Amino acid sequence: MCKIMDGAALARKIREELKEDTGILKKTAGLTPKLTVVLVGNDPASQIYVNNKVNACKEVGFESEVIRLSDAIAEEQLLKIIAGLNKAPDVHGLLVQLPLPEHIAEENIVAAIDPKKDVDGLHPVNIGQLLLGRPNFIACTPFGCLKLLEHYGVNPAGKHAVIVGRSNIVGKPLSALLLQKNATVTVCHSHTVNLSEITAQADILVASVGKAGFITQEMVKEGAVVLDVGINRLDSGKVAGDVDFASVSEKAGLITPVPNGLGPMTIAMLLTNTLKAVKG
Repeated sequence: MCKIMDGAALARKIREELKEDTGILKKTAGLTPKLTVVLVGNDPASQIYVNNKVNACKEVGFESEVIRLSDAIAEEQLLKIIAGLNKAPDVHGLLVQLPLPEHIAEENIVAAIDPKKDVDGLHPVNIGQLLLGRPNFIACTPFGCLKLLEHYGVNPAGKHAVIVGRSNIVGKPLSALLLQKNATVTVCHSHTVNLSEITAQADILVASVGKAGFITQEMVKEGAVVLDVGINRLDSGKVAGDVDFASVSEKAGLITPVPNGLGPMTIAMLLTNTLKAVKG
């Protein structure tokens, strides 16, 4: 029978531990972790994500700051703001909420953040360190995937892990993490031939494609561990993952739900990275 991987419950446990550690840090060192988020434009989904991050910071005793900017801002202006935040001694963690308006090159903005404050784990230096097996800050969603596997006793060593999606945020860093855990990793994407045949071989299947219900039952191996990274808002207003949960849960051994799966874990790992940034 399929078991639900409750990311929300594990994230609560992690936040409780972080709250305790933050209290100790305040008493012993007089330091309060601070996360600064730069939000460009009025994208509704981005605003929800940022509010969730702010609320999570408050819960664990962090300070947080949201710098809201017009979507008409020039890339050069945004880079100046980031440069100022890099120098601010009270800002420990810094992230720019993605996606950005089309006239701004995301790679330039991410690369402008001080790697020591890059709590999203997306700076080229941090990605490079991850690929070399010496990670400093790990991208939050892949980090959450790993923690969830660990919590449910899934050892990737010797298993075939298939990741559907090759983004810089999820697919690529997660492939490196799973390789370091001695899994055999296949990364699939829009040009992959015979996708269903490959996913059906996976002991661990990760869906990160941005299409609701994309992974169906026939694409999944009996008893597989299925991690659904997708968050898609349907016309009905409901949120759905990249996995057809109803059918796949009849075949999988372990599966993450959407919501309450990897979403809460991503934020918990962001907080974990921010506390790490304070401690250096």
